[in-house]
Amino acid sequence: MERTDADRLKAVLAKMMAVLAIIGAINWGLIGFFNWNLVEAVFGGGSREVTSALARLIYSVVGLAGVALALTFPWRRPLETTTTTTTTRITGARSNRRSDARA
Repeated sequence: MERTDADRLKAVLAKMMAVLAIIGAINWGLIGFFNWNLVEAVFGGGSREVTSALARLIYSVVGLAGVALALTFPWRRPLETTTTTTTTRITGARSNRRSDARA
């Protein structure tokens, strides 16, 4: 079955959002580990400020999460996966027994 245009658009948008999240997280990681802002270095920008140790720790953790997302994101698998379920039939004495909770 061929994917519809809406499915293709959804897959492209999901990949674009993942790329943006990964770039943002890696930038935060660079700030946390090296106190260096990649976005400011590329595009120019604000004044350099000193960040607290807790903020740098948070930036570092978010950066590591971005790297993990980049390595584990399903880039080539379909966006939606289908699963199949199987039904198990109970056999034996218990299969036809009714509840004994009648009044």
